[in-house]
Amino acid sequence: MQTHKNRVAVVSGAAKGIGQELAIQLAQRGAALALLDIADLSQTCALIEEVGGKAIAIHCDVSQEADWIAAGELVKNQYGRCDILVNNAGIYPNVHFDDLEFKTWRRTFEINLDSMFLSAKVFVPMLRANGWGRIVNVSSTSIVTNAVGVSHYMATKMGVIGFTRGLANDLGKDFITVNTLAPALTATPGTSHIPDAVRDGIVNLQAFKRMAVPNDMVGPMLFLTSEDAQFVTGQVLAVDGGMMKTC
Repeated sequence: MQTHKNRVAVVSGAAKGIGQELAIQLAQRGAALALLDIADLSQTCALIEEVGGKAIAIHCDVSQEADWIAAGELVKNQYGRCDILVNNAGIYPNVHFDDLEFKTWRRTFEINLDSMFLSAKVFVPMLRANGWGRIVNVSSTSIVTNAVGVSHYMATKMGVIGFTRGLANDLGKDFITVNTLAPALTATPGTSHIPDAVRDGIVNLQAFKRMAVPNDMVGPMLFLTSEDAQFVTGQVLAVDGGMMKTC
């Protein structure tokens, strides 16, 4: 199933969790990968090599414009192009509003939302040069829950949806699709700190009474980054076991 053959995909937050699983499966489907993270990417690279794929690892603090510019140059020098951009990197600091400091608010915005603007500024010109492109920004279904201690996080994830819709309008003339994937609370190293009571409360809102795992997100992401999604843009795809229900 070489659905992504000859495509070059940039995936942020690829060292673990959803980003790692997506990168491996994109490689299995023929894509060449550029992996971005501040964490060690050697495991992801090794797993991609095991399935016969190709990847480069780029140390990148996604909140820093200079890091994105450098990443773009590395991708251009290595592959000469970019076709797919997946903005998956994010943080989930659980802090009640009473204890929330402005520096935490700002850092959450820098990583979860500013990074998507910075990545688009670097890679949209490459997508446009190809006459083909797919952008997937990762939000969260936490925006419709009654979770406490995440006002800053929810603000960024709502911002992701707004940015996605605006960018989809701006890039429509180029036939570059821009969509949001909104995962349920997913079992990854980044969510391991969440208390069991909070986790259980979220799962109880779902039709499927289990916590999501990274692979649950990959199929929808593969669709949104494929040729099959050529007329899907500006959309929010909730992958949450039936928690968000819209008409």
